[in-house]
Amino acid sequence: MEFSDFKCFAVNLPPSRAFRLPDIPPYLSIPLNHRCNRCDPLSPNGMRLLKELGMLIDKLKAHAAKYLSKTKGKNWESLPNLLVLRADKVSAIEAVVYNPVICLILQGEKQTAIGAQAVTLVSGDALLVSHDLPVVSQITQASPETPYLALILSLDLPTVRSLYEQTGEAIRDTADASSLSAGAADPSWVEPLDRYLALAGHPLETEVLGPAILREIHFRLLMSPIGGMLRNLLSVDSHASRIGKAIINIRARFREPLAIPDLARTAGMSQSSFHAHFKSVTGTTPLQYQKDLRMIAARDLLQSGRVSVSTSSYDVGYESPTHFSRDYTRKFGISPSKDLGNLSHTAA
Repeated sequence: MEFSDFKCFAVNLPPSRAFRLPDIPPYLSIPLNHRCNRCDPLSPNGMRLLKELGMLIDKLKAHAAKYLSKTKGKNWESLPNLLVLRADKVSAIEAVVYNPVICLILQGEKQTAIGAQAVTLVSGDALLVSHDLPVVSQITQASPETPYLALILSLDLPTVRSLYEQTGEAIRDTADASSLSAGAADPSWVEPLDRYLALAGHPLETEVLGPAILREIHFRLLMSPIGGMLRNLLSVDSHASRIGKAIINIRARFREPLAIPDLARTAGMSQSSFHAHFKSVTGTTPLQYQKDLRMIAARDLLQSGRVSVSTSSYDVGYESPTHFSRDYTRKFGISPSKDLGNLSHTAA
């Protein structure tokens, strides 16, 4: 898997009074280190894990700084599937499609949302995405003195499923798992992630040791508190896996009219069951999922400066520019014509 698959149609949104990330629901806004019993700071085991996690985060910051300084050189090869992000200021709101990834916040703060579900992530927090998801996000704390730092590792679902041969019945499906899961990072997978980042700049070690470390990371994530949906993906016939097939279909044909009966057949479900499981996995409906893909693709076209509003609306599958403008404004808080003007002015 190439890391370039991590995002598709990434676009930055201008500040707008009408558009903002959703309010954080209480069930997703639990304070850091209170989201799993293993990290309960009031317990002896929790205190040990917090101390261990803090030491690992400090090590990763040092490795990330070295990685970022070296990757500016021509002879430094980046690690497969890994991205180190740094930002010196608060970002604009970004609309993007995430492929399966694990994101670990080392410093700063970021808010990510899909539909009405949102979560704020701070240092030591992790976000696991198990399916392709259209999200909006924003870096909310960053400065030149204390930049935002994060590690993003692409997840390989075939690697996850290959673990089923060894784990077998030892791992059971997790009820109410989400394709976007957040919580305090678990040292069990952060430690091998640190070892993987430390391979940067050592091509032979990366080639020999890298695959085994990546497999270990996948296993540790599978067993972690935020790995519920990964556990559900172990079986190719699980509801999560079948919804994954439908998502691939929607992404490949998002410009075409949505055919729910065909998608349900692809997933091997009745239409009512398909709707229920799709929303359970993705947090949104099939129609809204498709609409989000269209909106992100349309703004990417407008941002390129190559097309008009009406052309972009037809290119992403709308039959009516008026309908397109209404959905665009509802999504981004600004009409496409005004947004195009802002983008043209910025480019000039």
